[in-house]
Parts: sequence; C-alpha cells; structure tokens
Amino acid sequence: MTTWTMLRLEQGRTEGSPEGDPSHAYIVHVALREDGTLDEDAMGAEPRRATVARYKAGEEDCHGWLTRMKDRSWGFSYEPGEDDDEPIFRLEFHRLVVGEYVTIKDHSTGEPQPFRIVTSRPQG
Repeated sequence: MTTWTMLRLEQGRTEGSPEGDPSHAYIVHVALREDGTLDEDAMGAEPRRATVARYKAGEEDCHGWLTRMKDRSWGFSYEPGEDDDEPIFRLEFHRLVVGEYVTIKDHSTGEPQPFRIVTSRPQG
C-alpha cells in the first residue's frame, strides 16, 4: 500500500551547527510504501504531487519538486535548469521515517548536509 506523506526534514548536526539547525528545513510530499521507502511508481504516475518547500534563515524560501536528476538519482529542483538543483544521496535506498537522516547537497553552498526526518504525516 502506498501513502502520500508530508515529511519535515531539519538540518542535523554539523561542524557549524553542533545542535543542528531547525531554521534550515524542508517540507517534502512523497509517496511511501509501508516500509517507509519511496514508491517510485506512484511518484512517476503523479510527479507534480511530489513537492518540496525549502526554508533557510537569511535566504528566500524555495518551492519546487522532488525529481530525477540527469544521473537518475533523486533531488530537489526549484526552477528549470540545474543551477538550483539539490541532489539527495541515495534516496531510493533510505527508509523515510522519523529519526532517520538523508544527505542533501545544498544549492547555495554546494556542501552535502545531513537532514533528520522530524515529522511524518500521511496525506491520503
């Protein structure tokens, strides 16, 4: 069974933020299987439903989509072209459940950053 789910990801601990940083966050809508992994078929059937909102203190909010990158990995894209894309390291192998982490390459710094899943809510 597939469930569309809203996730909140907050920046995890880094050298510059030893306690993490909840002001750098993503709200993501994804299709998940019962085990918490991406349902790629459901996402492919309704790609515009797989949305992301990016919040980072001191920067303008970004709104876009979870999509396949040129190399077939998953990532966030906010506008046409690759300049603002944010690849997600091996997303297809992650369980997207509260407490787990994913690594996202920040488009403003170019650095990979850990993000912790802090909220998961079914969306129907």
